[in-house]
Formats: sequence, C-alpha cells, structure tokens
Amino acid sequence: MPTVSVFCGVSLDGFLARADGTFDFLDEGGSVPHGYTEFMATVDTLLIGRNTWEVVAAFPEWPYEKKRVVVLSSSPIDLSTARGAAEQMAGRPAEIMAKLAASGAKHIYLDGGITIQRFLREGLIDRLTISQVPVLIGRGIPLFGSLPHDVKLKHVATKSYPTGLVKSEYEVLR
Repeated sequence: MPTVSVFCGVSLDGFLARADGTFDFLDEGGSVPHGYTEFMATVDTLLIGRNTWEVVAAFPEWPYEKKRVVVLSSSPIDLSTARGAAEQMAGRPAEIMAKLAASGAKHIYLDGGITIQRFLREGLIDRLTISQVPVLIGRGIPLFGSLPHDVKLKHVATKSYPTGLVKSEYEVLR
C-alpha cells in the first residue's frame, strides 16, 4: 500500500480554513520555508477533496506541477482548470487506496478537511505534519472531526520558526 501523508497548516485553534473555505490566515508565518518543498519532492500523488480542489483550481499558479492529482467527488466536476494531470475518483477511502495502489502510487499527499477526516477514521493515514500558525480565527473548518476510537500518534519532531509558526510531525500508530 502507498504511504499516505498529511502536510497542512492550521490556525492555533485547529482550523484548516475559514467557514467559507478560504485560508488567507495561513500566511501568518507560513511563507517561511518550513519543509513543504522537500515534502512535495517525495510525493507522487495528490489526493484532494472537492472543496479544496475548487479553492486550489482558482490559484493563479498551479502548485502541483508534474504530480498526479486525484480529486475526490461523487458528482461530476470540471477538471479543465487543472494545468497538469488531474482525474476524479469516488468511493470509500479503502476502495480509493486500492485503486491508487494498483495504479502504482507510492507516496500520497492527502489534502482537504473532510477527506483527511474520512481517511483518518478508516486508519489510512501514516503520517501527519501540522504547522500551527500564530493566529486564532474562532470558527471554520476543523482539521479533526469526531472519531470512532482514539488514534494514537508517535511524536517524530517539532520545530518552531521566528515567525511563530510551529511544525509538528507525527507517525500514526496502528
């Protein structure tokens, strides 16, 4: 099975995005180099939720050059805005992982709040890298939702940056 990693930024109060899906607050300290470029160099496939796709598709520059991009949605979506290879998949996380494994995916970058929550509930995430930016936004889309059981983590590393950003890495224990 491919390795599945999450690499995301959140507000200090745990939100991936504002309630409207925007994440302008992530620039609060997130513009300093904090390992994202190095992480992306290890990734061959981006697995992204539909809502996150719609935000990213509007970016002036395509951030996933030369990466396979798989957008999760059970209803039709317009992938013509992708400036690289993009495809759509639907189904349960285990089914999606089986398809990606069969097609040769090795290291998957999982992105999108609902998508992360679904894959975490099914025990399909191997590593979490979470960068907390020094801002409280009060409400929005949380990184974590309800879980049917505890998810035990092994702390790998934490690094703080002069901007106040704090990046922590965890391995998900099974």
